[in-house]
Amino acid sequence: MDMKVVLVSALLGFVSHVRAETDSNSCISANAQTCEECIQIGPQCAWCRDLDFTSSRCNDKDSLEKAGCTPLGIENPRGTVTIEKNKPVTNRIIDGAPNLRPDEITQIQPQKLTLNLRSGESQKFSLTFKRAEDYPIDLYILMDLSDSMQSNLENAKNLGTELAKEMKHITKDLRIGFGSFLEKMVMPFILRTPKYLKNPCFPNDCSAPFSYKNVLNLTDDGALFTQEVSKQKTSGNLDSPEAGFDAIMQVAVCTEVIGWRNVTRLLVFSSDAGFHFAGDGKLGGIVRPNDGKCHLENNMYTMSNYFDYPTISQLVDTLSDNNIQTIFAVTKEFQNLYQELSALIPKSAVGTLSSSSSNVIQLIIDAYNSLSSEVILENSKLPAGVSISYISHCKNGVSEKGENGRKCSNISIGDQVTFDIEITATGCLSKNKSETVKIKPQGFNEEVEIVLNFICECECRKDGILNSPECSGGNGTLECGVCRCNKGRLGRLCECSQDEFLTDDLDANCRMNNGTEVCSNNGECVCGTCECKKRDNPEERYSGKFCECDNFSCDRSNNKLCGGHGRCECKKCICDANYKGSACECPLDTSTCLASNKMICNGQGTCECGVCKCTNNGFEGPTCEICQNCSKICTTHKDCVECKQFSTGSKKHTCEIDCRSVNVKPVKVKEELPQPNEQPYIYHCKERDVDDCWFFFTYTTKNDDNIDILVAEKRECPSAPDIIPIVAGVVAGIVLIGLALLLIWKLLMIIHDRREFAKFEKEKMNARWDTGDNPIYKSAVTTVVNPKYEGK
Repeated sequence: MDMKVVLVSALLGFVSHVRAETDSNSCISANAQTCEECIQIGPQCAWCRDLDFTSSRCNDKDSLEKAGCTPLGIENPRGTVTIEKNKPVTNRIIDGAPNLRPDEITQIQPQKLTLNLRSGESQKFSLTFKRAEDYPIDLYILMDLSDSMQSNLENAKNLGTELAKEMKHITKDLRIGFGSFLEKMVMPFILRTPKYLKNPCFPNDCSAPFSYKNVLNLTDDGALFTQEVSKQKTSGNLDSPEAGFDAIMQVAVCTEVIGWRNVTRLLVFSSDAGFHFAGDGKLGGIVRPNDGKCHLENNMYTMSNYFDYPTISQLVDTLSDNNIQTIFAVTKEFQNLYQELSALIPKSAVGTLSSSSSNVIQLIIDAYNSLSSEVILENSKLPAGVSISYISHCKNGVSEKGENGRKCSNISIGDQVTFDIEITATGCLSKNKSETVKIKPQGFNEEVEIVLNFICECECRKDGILNSPECSGGNGTLECGVCRCNKGRLGRLCECSQDEFLTDDLDANCRMNNGTEVCSNNGECVCGTCECKKRDNPEERYSGKFCECDNFSCDRSNNKLCGGHGRCECKKCICDANYKGSACECPLDTSTCLASNKMICNGQGTCECGVCKCTNNGFEGPTCEICQNCSKICTTHKDCVECKQFSTGSKKHTCEIDCRSVNVKPVKVKEELPQPNEQPYIYHCKERDVDDCWFFFTYTTKNDDNIDILVAEKRECPSAPDIIPIVAGVVAGIVLIGLALLLIWKLLMIIHDRREFAKFEKEKMNARWDTGDNPIYKSAVTTVVNPKYEGK
């Protein structure tokens, strides 16, 4: 019998395992009808095109082979990466070329790839970037020529030759240009009086106001730069902010006029004021949004009064699209403002504008080094359903993922870094059309072109047999092992004619209760009749007219279908005898609820589904035998036990009335009392009586609410204390403490006397007795000298 139970349990466990695997198999659950549908589910799915294959055609490759599909019959297209252009990055040390044209220098590798993407399958490739030595630079200085910038204009006159000299260690191919800006030629930005328009700085001499003008195209002639800049004069306007955004937009988009090359492009923006942006033009009646196009005629911006200032987002996109790195050289007063602007513009920096030309040159060099030392990859807009991720491998073995995977910092000239790039598509986005994605480092003109092709069809479709005999005598095309029916034919083998149906809704007979699901999504409607899907596990099956039933979707208990105590019919459990519940999880047998005293749930609860539910809050445990508050019950019964057994206590006069439900039976000593787990008693009690003695008893309750108590006749009383040793000890202690105090006092007095005597001896030795004259003392002897006496 036990062996049968083990075998049944093992079988049920195996069936549950197979079912779990089938439910997790997305290839089968998607119910793909064609090879095209199958391969779009995910890269794990393959298709069997063998004609005689009877199992699910869409499954993982291993399952198809186990089910009998031949290796040649499995369609499982994979994605690929093909490098179309792979010119190595330029290494000047190896090449030894002293001068290279910009188009001969390569900083990023590879340059073009083609990716064939299958739904859900990632394709990976690596991209290498190396900062080239002596890379050409185009530098355009855009200066605010309001009257307060006079000193800065003087410094800029010799900037061309000095800058070329200082940047020789960076590049030998430097071109520099110059432009200036002021304000829109409308009120309230510019005063429109003839006198003001001629000389807005009167009585000082300055040029007429303007919006933006290109003074000098990019050139490598430092003397020409000095000559043209020296001709410039400052001008004036009414408000503090300037039209710098208008000027930046024209410099960025007028590529041919400015003379930008496909090299490193630097824009140095110099100002001592803030800036106007989109919306400010409305103050002058200009409401048309900036169109982001070039409007330079004779090197002057001609549409200043027609278009509003650009938005910040317009500038960000335009500068990024044209690979222009911006350096804001501004005064300390506006540095915080431009710092906030720089945070929005990729590859931009902010420096403090100085009155010294050498400081300005150092600012430009430091800003260039800072900008070019960081490589940040950006990609063009991705097609819907395509994702891209980056992993950077920078200097010193540092690798980053996520957003930080796009960039590497502290890159010096000649340093080489690598990026691992992964591109994934989530479906067939375009059958016959390729998509192109471009990746480039911010601020650099070079880019990687990636052509994306999407795998939408299986190769076996090309081998389709028109009007195949396998499709009901030529009523369809045999493709990848299944029939694609001709017009007017239906069915798995094209065996039905559409003319046989009176309604246009061919699946109407396969919808239960006129619902929307055909064959309950568990089968295929063939000629108006549901053909239920087959499961990989032969023990599992769909059934019913509309495939609405199955024998594997019932509730489970302990990870077993119907708890292992019933059978599943049409998604409902039919339980065995002595079991109930939606998963047959509830046994009707109460043997598991019997307590040690043979009572169901110890009389303190009810047995539900083979488990005790304790109704008495004082009891708990599997059979309601654990009593956490039983110590309180001991106290409750204490007085009755004391009065009935020992005729003492607070109830000795009312014992017969108050304790009539208590039956007391004595035993001689506490060791004879039953243990807590012995039947039928459940708890030991230990209480103190009026004589301060401990007495012991056990109790249990009966169904008639009477209480049976066994009590030990022998109590444990504390012995009387021996008075003599206690008194003797106290007296001896007092005497000893007194003697100790006397000795301490005597010792302190001796120390004090010795200190006083030593002090006296020291003062005695230091004493001195001086002899002096009494000022009021007069001698009794008078000496008289004879003046005539000559001592003879």
